Amino acid sequence: MKTMELVFLLIFFPVTLSVKHSLKFFFTISSGVKNFPDFVVVGLVDEVPMGYCDSISNTPEAKQDWSQKMIEDDPQHLEWYTQECLLNQFNHRVQIDILKQQLNQTEGVHIFQRMNGCEWDDETGEVNGFIQFGYDGEDFIAFDLKTLTWIAPKPQAVITKHKRDRDRALNERWKNFLTQQCPELVKRYMDLGKSSLLRTDLPSVSLLQKTPSSPVSCHATGFYPHRAMTFWRKDGEELHEDVEHGEILPNHDGSFQMSVDLNLSSVTPEDWRRYECVFHLSGVKDDIVTKLDKTVIRTNCVSPSEFPAGPVIGGVVGLLLLLAVCITGVFIWRRRDNGFRPAKSSDSLSSDPSSVKDAVLN
Repeated sequence: MKTMELVFLLIFFPVTLSVKHSLKFFFTISSGVKNFPDFVVVGLVDEVPMGYCDSISNTPEAKQDWSQKMIEDDPQHLEWYTQECLLNQFNHRVQIDILKQQLNQTEGVHIFQRMNGCEWDDETGEVNGFIQFGYDGEDFIAFDLKTLTWIAPKPQAVITKHKRDRDRALNERWKNFLTQQCPELVKRYMDLGKSSLLRTDLPSVSLLQKTPSSPVSCHATGFYPHRAMTFWRKDGEELHEDVEHGEILPNHDGSFQMSVDLNLSSVTPEDWRRYECVFHLSGVKDDIVTKLDKTVIRTNCVSPSEFPAGPVIGGVVGLLLLLAVCITGVFIWRRRDNGFRPAKSSDSLSSDPSSVKDAVLN
């Protein structure tokens, strides 16, 4: 009876899949890094870079047409970002200096990071806010929005936790930003940039393999949005063993790529036809299914029948002749110079600070 009721509900009241949209800010303070801004902040909407500021320019810069329109329509919005860029530089420099003192670090390169933002469910209206701090590549402290307290995963962060727990007024301001201001900003950005942020682009999917004994990688690139997943299945069932999932990575054109590897070392050639790669993109009804077929696998490995023996043999003979000439030259050079002198090289690399912005965003 319960099964029939469930079927009835699904038919007459279909479930609408909601989508979560996000706004995130990534702050980075560095100490001991040369030829690089010691403060950088990047803002992203649905993982798309929309704004940037650093300690060299001290001026927020819009990275999308819709984020530029937000500034043009609301000058106070630009003023708010400018103040945040300047104030956070000072605050985070103080914090990294305090941490270095607490940990007795006087030299070397050190990185202090902060990530904060929110997710908004466009169907249910549910909001989730978050603040996380990291130091030298490891989690340092995080904010618990429900209790308005801080979580310290390391003993070194306990002092900071107690200090932040006592600042109830600051924690209340964080709560207001994460649950009120941030979701409103997400909605405004989504409304201005819906033509690009709400689009769906399907990827091209390829099967790749380095050598005949390597895992087969199912690689999907060019899809948008980033809410996607790729997996292998056998006889219609998703596989979890002998499978390695890669991360979703950004492309230079704003789209994304990802891959999932399948280890076939224990699979007989006769069973290959039972495997297939599935790509699923959020908001798209039909999945992209790619059958495991040796004839469509792209590889750098050349079979013996395709090996260009003639040109290679000729090349080897040429290299042997060249080697003989070089050896003769070396003996002559050693006789004249009376010993080996290593070539001079420069250890310094030129760095253009103006190019840092694009490097951070790409």
